[in-house]
Amino acid sequence: MLQALSLSLQFARFDNAAMHRSTLARHAVRRWIRHALASDAVITLRIVDAAEGRALNRDYRKKDYPTNVLTFAYSRQPLCADLVLCAPVLEAEAQRAGISLLSHYAHLIIHGVLHAQGWEHETSAADARSMEAQEAELLAGLGFPNPYR
Repeated sequence: MLQALSLSLQFARFDNAAMHRSTLARHAVRRWIRHALASDAVITLRIVDAAEGRALNRDYRKKDYPTNVLTFAYSRQPLCADLVLCAPVLEAEAQRAGISLLSHYAHLIIHGVLHAQGWEHETSAADARSMEAQEAELLAGLGFPNPYR
């Protein structure tokens, strides 16, 4: 069943923001998120630069470096969450892995949506395998390759 989704897609001002904005068509982002949802949701997706990504990671996770995705889940019924993706980190990771930026964004958006719904990968190896399998299945359903191969 298709879940109701209220989506705010935001782009901070940073070098190369126009390229990231053109990569992330709103209709595609909505489709990816809806595909991963188990309930209705209100989600803000914010694409940021390294400075903002680092500040958020430092302030909320006590890790002083920019990370690829941060998930802030506020409620589960209905799901209400903010996802923050750090554009320069995603771009560098995609280049190193030899994958498209679009594919990497799809993966990490789904990863963040799963986190918002309670999925975890840092709690145990079994949880990591389960979450990775769920990500791979969802991505395959959207026509993207398995990011863990």
